Amino acid sequence: MGTWDIGAFDNDTAADFAGDLDEAALEERESVIRGALKRAADPADHLDTSDGERAVAAAALVVAQHPDGEPACSVYGPSEPLPPLPADLRTLAVDALDQVVSELSELAELWAEAANGPKWRQDITRLRDALDPPIPPQEEAPFAI
Repeated sequence: MGTWDIGAFDNDTAADFAGDLDEAALEERESVIRGALKRAADPADHLDTSDGERAVAAAALVVAQHPDGEPACSVYGPSEPLPPLPADLRTLAVDALDQVVSELSELAELWAEAANGPKWRQDITRLRDALDPPIPPQEEAPFAI
């Protein structure tokens, strides 16, 4: 695994994905991101490592444009601007991230064996929560008589 840290672009596959985005015409960049998310969101029976890594990178770019998101800053991320991404990519990114951490995912299996596996999983959860925040627990309303 050509990985040097837990960040979305901290592996060879994601860095190459960023390069592919930079080389694509501006109007094609959304479809490149959508394609990476679709491949991961609907795996037949197994999600391979490279598709998982691309999906995490694509999801980080979707998060970066979300009002509650953080910039996807990385030296290895895309350097060319992205077009505004449509809101439907948020749901697709959530679905892709869910598959990345599922038992169908080779990437999750590899990280489960790594010392930084729990930190990686937290980072995936942080990305997912920015797109689909968990519903806070409801406080019980005082019972009125």
